[in-house]
Amino acid sequence: MALASHSVIIPTSVENVWEYVSQIENWAIMVPAYKEHEQIDEQKSVWTFEGNFKGFKKTVKMELNVTEFHEPSTIRFALKGLTDNFTGSGKFTAEEMAGQTAMTGTIEVNTGGLTGAVLTPVVKMVLPKVTTRLTEKIARQVKREEVSVL
Repeated sequence: MALASHSVIIPTSVENVWEYVSQIENWAIMVPAYKEHEQIDEQKSVWTFEGNFKGFKKTVKMELNVTEFHEPSTIRFALKGLTDNFTGSGKFTAEEMAGQTAMTGTIEVNTGGLTGAVLTPVVKMVLPKVTTRLTEKIARQVKREEVSVL
C-alpha cells in the first residue's frame, strides 16, 4: 500500500475551492502524466495516463468513482486499475480558516497480483510527487480564477 497527502493554504473562501474541485474534469487534466479522460456519468470517469519511468513508457487506464460529495468540504473517490491490478481511494478536504481555506489532497493505492511486487515500489516513490503536484496545481488554478473574478 502507498499513501500520500499534501495540504495547501489558499487565500479564498471554501465555497470558491468547492466550486472548482467539485467539477472532476477541472482537476483530471492536472494530474501528472494525464493523457485523456472520459466522463461516463456524474460519478464515474475513466482516466488515461502516459508516462516514462527510467526509460520505460507506460500507459495506465483507471476508473474513478466519486463516492461522496459533501459540500463544501469533502470529495471522496475510489480508484480501480483497468490496465493494471490496483485499487485505491482518495479525497479532497477543505476547511475555511480566517478567510482562507486549508485544502488537503490524499491518495492511497494498493497494488495486487503478480505485478504488485513490481508496481508497489514505483507507486510508493511516485505517489507523493503526484499528490503534491496535483494539490499545488489545483491551488494555483483556484487562486487564478479568484483573481480573474475580481
